[in-house]
Amino acid sequence: MATATPTTRSWYKRNEIAVTPWLFLLPGVLFFALYVIFPIFQSFWISFHEWDGLGEKTWVGTANYERLLGGDRKFETSFWNNIKWLILYLLAIPMGLSISLFLNQTVRGIRLYKSLFFFPFVISQVVVGLVFSWFYLPNDGLFDVITGLVGIDVRGGILGNPNTATYGIIAAGLWPQTAYCMILYLTGLNAVDPEQVEAARLDGAKGHKMLWYVIIPQLKPATFIAFVVTIIGALRSFDFIAVMTNGGPFGSTRVLSFYMFEESLSEFGFRMGYGAAIAVVLFCLMLIFITYFLWSMYQDEKGPR
Repeated sequence: MATATPTTRSWYKRNEIAVTPWLFLLPGVLFFALYVIFPIFQSFWISFHEWDGLGEKTWVGTANYERLLGGDRKFETSFWNNIKWLILYLLAIPMGLSISLFLNQTVRGIRLYKSLFFFPFVISQVVVGLVFSWFYLPNDGLFDVITGLVGIDVRGGILGNPNTATYGIIAAGLWPQTAYCMILYLTGLNAVDPEQVEAARLDGAKGHKMLWYVIIPQLKPATFIAFVVTIIGALRSFDFIAVMTNGGPFGSTRVLSFYMFEESLSEFGFRMGYGAAIAVVLFCLMLIFITYFLWSMYQDEKGPR
């Protein structure tokens, strides 16, 4: 029986090992391009137009960006609130690490503790926002009762005071975000090399030295994911604001994502071009941080080679 020679075999048979993985990836790549990459470029294009979302687009060039950077007080408030979210939201990473170290023990009832700490992550952000709204209620809320017992009076309550409302919402967001970081670190701790830990213990390392020089370096992949997810979560902080304050009081809790919604889709305007410009600024802000962490991780992976 004759066998096919390399020259008579089909192109696919000759390149089967190289081509087959791409065939499996192709549907995912197409969906990613259609629903992620294309809308990004579409947002850039719309941001150079004045458009109500229904009629014809009118080319205005960089007018939307000039308006953003030329003294839009709402944009300034939203931008600086996003910076506050970015800085304070990163507290979820060390808090998640601390809780994971506590839970990474073999003691009685540890599974129950893990379930309790994991619980906030599986709750919808809308539900978390509602729970904290009740928690912050003036006079009747638990927070007001506790602060009243120690003699602290927050006028109008946490969410009714422009100076404290943003921090109250960030605290609500930190609850589920810390739980997510905890899960990432618990997974990472399971991959820590016990031989390195034992060798460090024989060398006299313990406590914070063991943590800083032995444990944390092995948790770099988990830390990278925690940073990226936390930054994206901080910049996408829409749900909590919509549920807890709707941007108030007096617009003091707006962030870029909420301001984009107000300009594009709310009853205030249907200014899709201006909303797209805000979305582009938010995307670029997110891209700066993620590119930095990707580059740092690439350098770390490249170093030992």
